[in-house]
Amino acid sequence: MKYDFDEIIDRSGTNSAKWDKNTLKEMFGAEDVLPFWVADMDFKAAQPIIDAVVKRAEHGIYGYSSRTDSYYESIINWTKRRHGWEIEKEWINFTPGVVPAINYAIQAFCIPGDKIIIQNPVYYPFHDAIKNNGCHIIDSTLKFNGEYYEMDFEDFENKAKDPKVTLFILCSPHNPVSRVWTKEELEKIGDICCRNNVLVIADEIHNDLVFSGYKHTMFASIKEEFALNSITCTAPSKTFNLAGMQASNIIIPNPLLRERFQRILEKNAIGGQNPFSILALEAAYNEGEDWLNQLLAYLEGNIEFIHEYLKKHLPKAKLIDPQGTYLGWLDFRGYEKDGKKLESLVYGKGRVALDGGTWFGNGGDGFIRLNFACPKILLKEGLERIAKAINEEYN
Repeated sequence: MKYDFDEIIDRSGTNSAKWDKNTLKEMFGAEDVLPFWVADMDFKAAQPIIDAVVKRAEHGIYGYSSRTDSYYESIINWTKRRHGWEIEKEWINFTPGVVPAINYAIQAFCIPGDKIIIQNPVYYPFHDAIKNNGCHIIDSTLKFNGEYYEMDFEDFENKAKDPKVTLFILCSPHNPVSRVWTKEELEKIGDICCRNNVLVIADEIHNDLVFSGYKHTMFASIKEEFALNSITCTAPSKTFNLAGMQASNIIIPNPLLRERFQRILEKNAIGGQNPFSILALEAAYNEGEDWLNQLLAYLEGNIEFIHEYLKKHLPKAKLIDPQGTYLGWLDFRGYEKDGKKLESLVYGKGRVALDGGTWFGNGGDGFIRLNFACPKILLKEGLERIAKAINEEYN
C-alpha cells in the first residue's frame, strides 16, 4: 500500500515524551517549542503493525506473555535478508531497550574503575551508562574533515593499549554524525580491539536506516573473531517507530559472554515482555519492509529539502550529509561557535527543541542535532523558526 508521510498527526494527549508540554518546558524552558529532539518519528507505523496490535488489544486479556519460535524467526530472517548475517535463536536475548542493554553489559563485563572507549561526539546516554556504573570515559574523538567524520585509528589504538580499557561502545551507524561506517573501517577498529582484548558493544539500532549509495555492515558479521568478541544491539524501534514498545534484540554468539550477560538479566529480573511488543516486532520484520522502503525515500527528500533551505536562508550553516539514521547534524559554527549560546538562541528565540551539540561531548560545540523524521511541512516550519532567530541575531 501507499503510505502518506505528509499526514500531520496530533500527538497531544498521547503521553508523547517528544511532544508533552511539561517535558518541553522542563527541557527547553517553554511549552510552545516545536520538537525535533528525541529520536522517534512523527509518522504512523506500518499498517500490518497497527493491525496486529489492534487485534491483540481486542482480545481483552493482557496477561504475562512468552516469546514463541515465530518471534525469533522473524528476527533471524530479517537480519539475514536485510544484512546478510545468519544468526541463531540461542544468540538472541531480549531487553526492554538498547540503552538498558548497554548498562547491563557494563555490569556484566566491567568492574568499577575500568575504562570504556567511546567516540565523541556520540549519543549521550553512553556517557551516563559508563559513569553510573562506576567506570571511566575514554574519548577517542572523531575527526571531521569538513565533509564527514572519520575514526582516529592511531588515537584509538593508543588508548586501547591501556590494560584498564576493557570495553568499546561502537555506534554504527553513528548518532549524531550519521556516518555509516565502511566494512574496512569496522575491520580496522575490530582488529585493534581484538589485539588489545577490548570487548565491543555494537549499538546498531539505526542499522536499517541507511540511504542510497551506502551499505551498513554488521560488525559481528565481518569475521568469526569479531562475532566472538562482541555484543550486537538491534531493535525494530528506530526502524519502524516502535520505541515505546520497548523491545530490543541483543545478539551474542559467544556462549561464555552470553552466559555472563544472561546472569545480569536474571539479577535484574529481565525476562517478561509486553504482549503488544511481541506482535509488533513480528509484524514489523515480517510485513514492514515496504513501509520502510517508502520511509527511506521520504527521508531522502527531507534531506534534500534541508540542504536547499540552508543554502538559501542560512548560507553559513551546513547539514553534514546523512549517510544513515534520521538525525541531521547541523554545523552552525559559521554563525556561532559557542554551543551553549547557540542552543539558548534556538530554544529561546527560535522556539525549536533540538538536541544541542554540547550534549554529545567533545566536538559538539557549534552543532545541533535535528530529527527530520517528520512531515515536510513541520520540517519547513522548524527551519523557518531557526533561520529567523539566527538571522536576527547575526545579520
